[in-house]
Amino acid sequence: MPGFVLHQGVTITCPHGGSGTLVPSVANVTVDRKPVAVEGDTTTVAGCGFNVAGAPSPCVQVRWMLPATRLTAGGHPLLLSSSVGLCVNVGGAPQGTAVVSGYQTKVRGV
Repeated sequence: MPGFVLHQGVTITCPHGGSGTLVPSVANVTVDRKPVAVEGDTTTVAGCGFNVAGAPSPCVQVRWMLPATRLTAGGHPLLLSSSVGLCVNVGGAPQGTAVVSGYQTKVRGV
């Protein structure tokens, strides 16, 4: 599905209000002078207040799915605004979809 290329500095939040930080692994490919995001990049989440039956179960990481099919950087597919970020807890259990905003709108990919 088409979407805009994601890059370092996009705003990522978990469904429970935690903030995500994307750490790009390919520094030499940029958009708006910021490294692009590729499949496999680390995205950590901090400040999630989710709990299950009173026990804390915060989102700690975002696992990305549905990257670009035709654009790569460093041999890895780029992440797009249409990619799906699944927020997971320490045990890897999915807890909702990440909300991504603040991405550039000049470079689009499929």
